[in-house]
Amino acid sequence: MINELTFERRALGVSFRAGVAEVLIWAPACDRVALQADGQDPLPLTQKEFGYWYLSTPKLRAGMPYRFMLNDEPVADVTSLYQPEGVHGASQTVDPANFSWTDDGWHNLPLNDYLLYELHTGTFTPEGNFSGIARQLDYLMQLGITAIELMPVAQFPGERNWGYDGVFPFAVQNSYGGPEGLQQLVNLCHQKGIAVVLDVVYNHMGPEGNYLTKYGPYFTAKYKTPWGDALNFDDAGCDSVRRYFIENALMWFRDFHIDALRLDAVHAIKDFSPKHILRELRERVDELMGLTGRSHYLIVECDLNDRRFIDPVTKDGYGMDAQWTDEFHHALRVTAGGEKTGYYSDFNAVSSLAAAYRHAYVYHGQYSAHRDKKFGMVTDNPGGQFVVFSQNHDQVGNRMLGERSSQLFSFEMQKLLIGAVMVSPFLPLLFMGEEFSAPSPFQYFVSHTDPELVAAVQKGRKEEFAAFHNQGEAPDPQAPETFEHSKLPWDLLNNTPNRTMLNYYRSLIALRKKVPALNSNDRNQLDIAFDEDAQVITLCRWEADEQLTCYLNFSAMRRQFSFQHSAEARKCFDSAAEEWGGLSTAPEQLSPGTMLQLEPESLLIYRHAYV
Repeated sequence: MINELTFERRALGVSFRAGVAEVLIWAPACDRVALQADGQDPLPLTQKEFGYWYLSTPKLRAGMPYRFMLNDEPVADVTSLYQPEGVHGASQTVDPANFSWTDDGWHNLPLNDYLLYELHTGTFTPEGNFSGIARQLDYLMQLGITAIELMPVAQFPGERNWGYDGVFPFAVQNSYGGPEGLQQLVNLCHQKGIAVVLDVVYNHMGPEGNYLTKYGPYFTAKYKTPWGDALNFDDAGCDSVRRYFIENALMWFRDFHIDALRLDAVHAIKDFSPKHILRELRERVDELMGLTGRSHYLIVECDLNDRRFIDPVTKDGYGMDAQWTDEFHHALRVTAGGEKTGYYSDFNAVSSLAAAYRHAYVYHGQYSAHRDKKFGMVTDNPGGQFVVFSQNHDQVGNRMLGERSSQLFSFEMQKLLIGAVMVSPFLPLLFMGEEFSAPSPFQYFVSHTDPELVAAVQKGRKEEFAAFHNQGEAPDPQAPETFEHSKLPWDLLNNTPNRTMLNYYRSLIALRKKVPALNSNDRNQLDIAFDEDAQVITLCRWEADEQLTCYLNFSAMRRQFSFQHSAEARKCFDSAAEEWGGLSTAPEQLSPGTMLQLEPESLLIYRHAYV
C-alpha cells in the first residue's frame, strides 16, 4: 500500500531503485501535483489514496535540481535530502545508497559506555563544517570521548543557527557539507571507534522557509507551543505526519548510519493518541534493527520527571533508551554557588545534588515552589538511562551573554564540577570546549533573511533580558560577530592553564573508564552523605569487591575530618594535586582514624583495600 511505512529504503520524497526514480509525496491539499526538474517538462504525479501523489520515472537522476508544482506553484520538496541553495532554493536529488561505506565492522557501543561530547558544527572548528570535525577526531579520542553528539544539522536559513530553526528535517545543512559530508564524518567516526548521536527536532519547526503547510495539515491549532501551533500528531490527517517523522528517524539510522538520536524537548510534543508517537517510533526502530542487525538508541530531552518516557514498552512506557537530566545540572550549579533565580530557585545547595545522586530526579513527587505543585515521580530506572552534565548548549547559550563555566566559576570549581559529573552513576556529557576551560561564549545566533523576522528576533531577545540591563546589552543574534565570538579558541591550548585543564579532564575520564566502581551505572551500589553547613558531599560507590569514597568540597574553605572507614584506603584522584595547579597535602594512604584535610572546591577519591 502507498501509505504504508517502509524499512529497506526511504519511500517519501525522491528515492531511486534500479536506476528508476520513485517519487512519493503527501499533499492532500492539492488538486494537481507535478515535478519540475531543471531542463525538463513538468512530470505529473498520479493521485493516490490518503492524499499521496506518486511518480515512477527514469528521467530523474541523482544530482538534479527540482521543485514540486503544487497547484502550479513551485515549492521546494519538504522531504528533500539536500538544499544546495538554502531554504528558499530548489531541492536536489540525492541517492544516499551511492556512498561507499567502510564501516561494516562497526558495532554500536553499549549505551553504558557512551561518554558524550556535544558540539555545534558551525562553531566547533574554524572551518565550521563536517570536515573540520573530522580533523579533530583524534583529539577527541585522546580526550577519551566515545560518542559525539551533533547539534541539529537539518537545513536552516542562512549559515548561522543553533539548528533548532530547521525547516527541512530530511536535508543536511548545505554550509556544513550536505548529506555526503555527514556520511563521510560518520564513516570516519566509526573507523576510529566513536559513535555518533544526532540531535533532531520533532516538537516544532522554524519560521523561515517552512513550506509544510503548503502540502497538508502538518500543524494543528488544538495545542499551542512556545513556537506556535503544535505539530499534528493526533488531529485529522495525523497518520501521515507521524509517518513523516518516523521515516525521518529511520533514514538517519539506515542511510546515514547514525548510532543514536537525541530528540529535542519531547515534553513539547502534544499527542493524546492511544499510542504516543514516541512509543510508535520505538517500535518502528526496533523493527529496523531486526532487519539490519545494527543497534540504535533513542535519547530524549524531557523535563517532566516522568519515567514513562524511559520505561520499556513492556511496562507500558514509551521505550526511550535514556533522557537528559537537567535537574542534576541545576542542583550542581546551585551547589557550586551559582544564582538561584528562575528555575534554579527550586534547588538547595548540597541537599539537592545529593538527591540527584540518590534519586536521579531531584523532584520525585514532592512540592515544587517554582511550579507551585507536586512534581515528578520515583524511578528505579538504571543510571545508564540518565545523561548528566555541568554544561550544555542550552544552559550556556540561553544566558544573556552566553557565559561558560570558565567565566562564572574559579579554576578549582570548574574541576570540581566535572568531577561531580564523572563520579555519578549516570552517563556523562561534555559541552565542546569545557575540557580546556574555553573562555569564549556560546551565544544565540541566527542568519535569517526575512527583515521582519530578524527584527522580531532581535526585539524578543532584548525583551527577554530587559531585567538584566545592568549586565549590558544582549548580543545581536543576527550579527556575524555574535557567531564568530562563539567559535572555540583552539590556540589557547598553547597556554598553561588551558592545557592543565585538558590534561585534568583526560585523567579523570581515564579513571572513570578504568575503575569499575566509577564506570558502573548501578544506582543501587551507591551511598551518600552530606553536610549542608560544611557544603561537603561524601559519595560511596562500589562494584564487586572494590569500593571508592569520593569527597566533594563545594565550600571555599578547607574542611578537616577523621577518616572513619574500617578499611585502609589509597588515594586514586585529587583535583587539588600539584599537577592540576593545586596545593593539596592529602595523604596517599588513609588508615582508620586518620585526619583528612579537604582543600576548598576540590574532589578527593580514595580506593579501599577491601569492602
